[in-house]
Amino acid sequence: MPTTDELQQLLRGVSLRVTRPRVAVLTAVYAHPHSDTDSIIGAVRNELPEVSHQAVYDSLHTLTAAGLVRRIQPLGSVARYESRVGDNHHHAVCRSCGAIADVDCAVGHAPCLTAADDRGFVIDEAEVIYWGLCADCSSIRST
Repeated sequence: MPTTDELQQLLRGVSLRVTRPRVAVLTAVYAHPHSDTDSIIGAVRNELPEVSHQAVYDSLHTLTAAGLVRRIQPLGSVARYESRVGDNHHHAVCRSCGAIADVDCAVGHAPCLTAADDRGFVIDEAEVIYWGLCADCSSIRST
């Protein structure tokens, strides 16, 4: 978990103004990976009770656009946010409880960015979602 000073440096590093809501949102995303907006709002309000929904939404949008936060939205789920950016990792999603876990690319450095036929696209990201049951849900079903 980065310190407040490190989070402020991340913001400055992408030429963003350091604000209390932005630092609080970054802190919440680092502390609670794969959280939805409502969960992030709750975490931010523990630190900044007066922060508005709009300030959190705006911060998430700005941080995502700057590449400090990644937004994912598995089919049938609300948008979720994570601080692990830039490595093109993937996700496993539990069909039962909705838990989400990070999954590294299978071989080497982001091999999924090399499509068999790119159809003329310049590919810079691939999104793979593995669906199944998490360990807790699969153990419940097997008993």
